Amino acid sequence: MTRIPILMYHSVSARPPAATAALAVSPAAFADQMALLADRGCTPVTLTEATALLRGQDIGAGRRPVVITFDDGYADFHEEALAVLDRYGFPATVFLTTGWMRDAGAGAAGRPLDRMLSWPQVAEAASHKVEFGGHSHSHPQLDQLPLPALRGELVRNKKLIEDRLGVPVTSMAYPYGYSSARVRREVRGAGYATACAVANGLASGGDDAFALPRLTVKATTSPAAFGRAIAGDGISLLYLRERMLTKGYAAVRRGRYATRLLTRRTWRHV
Repeated sequence: MTRIPILMYHSVSARPPAATAALAVSPAAFADQMALLADRGCTPVTLTEATALLRGQDIGAGRRPVVITFDDGYADFHEEALAVLDRYGFPATVFLTTGWMRDAGAGAAGRPLDRMLSWPQVAEAASHKVEFGGHSHSHPQLDQLPLPALRGELVRNKKLIEDRLGVPVTSMAYPYGYSSARVRREVRGAGYATACAVANGLASGGDDAFALPRLTVKATTSPAAFGRAIAGDGISLLYLRERMLTKGYAAVRRGRYATRLLTRRTWRHV
């Protein structure tokens, strides 16, 4: 069975703000990680290509496919990461929060955590083997939204990117990694073909196409841990703490949504 590491990055910065520091990777560390991928004979592919591989399609990729993804759309992707990716000829997939864009204008929504990409930078990156996917419009916790708001976040985000780039947007990633069966149904209904969670495991052909696991790369990821992750070596132990927290919090979130839904129904009948 094909198993593919899908790497999840956020910011590539030497001086990230406190809000993104835990998930930021320094430019030097990012360059070293890309060099390691090249040294080990890995073949980075876009998420769309990885999805085809997981479905058993032959797209002519190398024997060691890996996906490099970035969430949110921070400006340092263009400033720091893009040149490194170009150096190795690596493609990447960037999931954009459209309401956070630097030039979102009247469509601005949510609270960006750092400096964000502009639409001209997105267009430029798209000509450098970079695929763009959705990440909602305002970066809310999708599993806590009522249905109209959920649909609005998904549809608006997808349409804005497609209108700007003139290409179909078929992939997305859940803000915070949070989803539910209801959210995944709506993602499919909005026209996406695949979606990424976190889960910290290798993606395989048996996974739900709308809940593909990724491997978190963050400030504290050592070269040894990065090497083990892309090799699929001891991932259960490598991400043990993150997996336990994710499972526990998922139960809490389901309870919160159920409580909110019950409260709304109660008020309608008061």
